[in-house]
Amino acid sequence: MEITGNLNMIGYGLAAVGSAIGVAMVFVAYINGVARQPEAQRVLQPIAIFGFAVVEALAIFGLALAFVL
Repeated sequence: MEITGNLNMIGYGLAAVGSAIGVAMVFVAYINGVARQPEAQRVLQPIAIFGFAVVEALAIFGLALAFVL
């Protein structure tokens, strides 16, 4: 049996799983914080959106590197 292809895509797949776990952790923390103190929602929401953006940016960066390398 012959296997051909690149290992870059396997690496990106692992990075995508890590990104999904990171996004889940960001929103779990946000939901827990708002459930405990609903009045803090205005403070926590921008932080959660910023965390989501950072995690997704790292996933997109990993995708770009998978295609470049």
